[in-house]
This record gives sequence, structure tokens and C-alpha cells, in this order.
Amino acid sequence: MNLITRTALASDAKSITDIVNPIIESGRYVILDSTFSVSDQSFFIQYFPVNGVFLVAEDHDSKTVLGYQTVEPYASYSRALDHVGIITTYVDEKHHRQGVATSLFASTLDIARSRGFEKLVAQVRSDNEVALHTYLKHGFEVSGRAKSHAKINGKYIDEITLEVFL
Repeated sequence: MNLITRTALASDAKSITDIVNPIIESGRYVILDSTFSVSDQSFFIQYFPVNGVFLVAEDHDSKTVLGYQTVEPYASYSRALDHVGIITTYVDEKHHRQGVATSLFASTLDIARSRGFEKLVAQVRSDNEVALHTYLKHGFEVSGRAKSHAKINGKYIDEITLEVFL
């Protein structure tokens, strides 16, 4: 597969919701419990933080968006945290293990570093082994566990915090 990574555009909103909404609806991989409308996603892309990173991985031939990754500032209430970003990664389930995440990480980490981020933090459900493996494969280390952090359908779920220094 010939992948390209590029900055997300408002016109990618439908493709992005087509990736993330089935993941949310499955109730298995994320703590998100509400799907996104295309207009909400478009708004989110248009007003994404200036120093943030929002990339999509696209199949070069079909121009199909197969995954996306974001880095947002960790907090806006203190300049002491300006060097820290929160990273999220979503890959269409039909395209797992095809290099989509690897392509995104290669670009995202470099861009995040160039925008002043020195550390990235990810929060992943403890039962999402694919995501945990992916972050560890790309240099992240486990730095904590929030026990019973989410409650989905009456079941408590731990969340694992991972971090990487750029």
C-alpha cells in the first residue's frame, strides 16, 4: 500500500467520522460514548489548535483516508505544560497491520517536535491490546494506570497512560 500523510482538511470530516464512529459504537476500544456528526468534526478540524498536529493517512492511489492522528496541547491553564501534548490515533479496522499507524507516527512525532512539543502522552483503555502494542512499538512507555477510570455499560475500565519524550 502506498500511503501519504498530510494535514487534515475540513473536507476530510466525513472520512474521519467513518473511521471513528464505528469504533465508538463498538464500545470496545475507546472511552468515547457519543458519535460525531460530520459538521462537528469539520468544525473541530477548522478550529484545531494552531500548534497542534492533525494528520490523516491516505492511500495514494484511491485517495481514501485510512487513519488519523492528533496531538493537542495538554492544557491551556498553565504555560508550564506547553511542552506536553496529548496524542490520539485511530485506524480504520479493515486496515490494521498495514502500516497506517507507522506512517502516522513517523510524521506526527517529527512535526510535534518541530512545534515545540517535548513530551507526548496517550491514554489507552487497558483492554485495548492493539493500541497498547502500537504505542509501545513507537517508543512510548507505560507511566501509569488509572484504575476504574471509565464506566461503560456498568463495567469499570482501567486506562493506561503512556508517554514518549521527543
